[in-house]
Amino acid sequence: MRSRVTAAVLAAVALFASACTGTDVPADASGGTGAGRGVAGAALGWHECEDGFECAKLAVPLDHSKPDGEKIELSVIRLPASGKRIGSILLNPGGPGASGVQYARSARTAVSEAVRERFDVVGFDPRGVGESAPVRCLSSGELDTFVGLDNSPDSPGEVTVLEEGAQRFAAGCETRSGRLLPYVGTADAARDMDLLRAAVGDSHLTYLGKSYGTQLGAVYADLFPDRVRALVLDGAVDPSLGPLELNTAQARGFEVALDAFLENCLAATDCPFEGSVASARAEITALLRRADTASLTNRTGDDRTVTEAWAMLGVITPLYDRQAWPVLRQALAQALKGDGTVLLRMADLLVDRGEDGEYTNQTESNLAVNCVDSIYPRDPAAYAKAAEQAAKVAPLFGAYVMWSSLPCAYWPVKAGAREKIDAPGAPPIMVVGTRRDPATPYQWSEALASQLSSGVLVGFDGDGHTAYLTGSACVDRLVDDYLIDLTVPADGTQCPKIG
Repeated sequence: MRSRVTAAVLAAVALFASACTGTDVPADASGGTGAGRGVAGAALGWHECEDGFECAKLAVPLDHSKPDGEKIELSVIRLPASGKRIGSILLNPGGPGASGVQYARSARTAVSEAVRERFDVVGFDPRGVGESAPVRCLSSGELDTFVGLDNSPDSPGEVTVLEEGAQRFAAGCETRSGRLLPYVGTADAARDMDLLRAAVGDSHLTYLGKSYGTQLGAVYADLFPDRVRALVLDGAVDPSLGPLELNTAQARGFEVALDAFLENCLAATDCPFEGSVASARAEITALLRRADTASLTNRTGDDRTVTEAWAMLGVITPLYDRQAWPVLRQALAQALKGDGTVLLRMADLLVDRGEDGEYTNQTESNLAVNCVDSIYPRDPAAYAKAAEQAAKVAPLFGAYVMWSSLPCAYWPVKAGAREKIDAPGAPPIMVVGTRRDPATPYQWSEALASQLSSGVLVGFDGDGHTAYLTGSACVDRLVDDYLIDLTVPADGTQCPKIG
């Protein structure tokens, strides 16, 4: 599930949390109008699409090695700058699989007012995602079954069921999206982003990428170092690690985040636990194990059972946002009494399942990109061994995260080996890492900043996934100054803990 939760999902978690606490969430921003020029002088056909936004489609080659061949269309949206315009800032909220169009619609929380004043805020759905030639694999009912698979199998029989589910997923992707699958990798998306940069009329790219979006930004810089203006890579992925190493590190990140949550919880009056962090962890472990044999109650109105898999996702999701920790306390208190409803609602946010039971294609595109970007083992036994090893450093989450990549063992197209990413000749690139980030551990930001020839690291002593506009005025100031004025912070700058 590497980097699956995105900035867009965080916005949904925050909205859910605000509904529980009664706080307000700012409305979307609005802006004026503008015009962009496309590749070879062709105009992007911008049209109004509500709330001051403008939308367009950008045609790009399906296969970039055949630029005059078959085309696919990318869905693009922008909010024009409200003041003296510098250019455009392109956004990617992560995933892979998150809709940049939907993320840009939350421009007020995606970038600061100062950035909105100086830049057109441009979001796009990367190829294979959302409204840009989306990868589809399963029906919504089939996705319910797939997401609910036991990714921490305890017996050979459960392993067989998991293998069969992974095979069905991969086969469904080949049947419904086989033509697209070879061309949804990050390098293809980076080349698309360069065409979009030119289409909006910018000679150099200004970009904000979060989570997986840091990988997209780093690959872009490596391919086009002379076309970089300013890149902020927030919550970085380490491109030097193999896929199973990344899974283990991410699982360990969830463990660190859970301990931080529990330490905070034990000081709260509504915490369902007493004693120590260790004893609270033991209760959560026992809760999840019970759900593996006797599912929790579901009061959402659908017929799903809240199994261990759904409950695990429900625990993971609020760890991404410290503001959602009160919701996790509530969810766990109810679950300890047998009611898994709030955990299930949290899980639905993670997998982008609507109240009507319909899914976006986030889950499908997430695996499609990951499976083609990295070379995964083809032998299911390798995942069993890796899960056992991951559980030694991440007892609660290790096996679950590792087995979640199993569909890549059966992937119908060949993956490409990840090349070294160093972007020689690029101007300074700002990499931001959060000390207790659950999904992209701080060490990954350190690693990416060191691998990039011009990487500059900024650290934040905080909790939750990504740092920009999550409460640190220090991070926000450094990012805004860099994006607007190209003021580069000192490498290794550390922003203090909030409060």
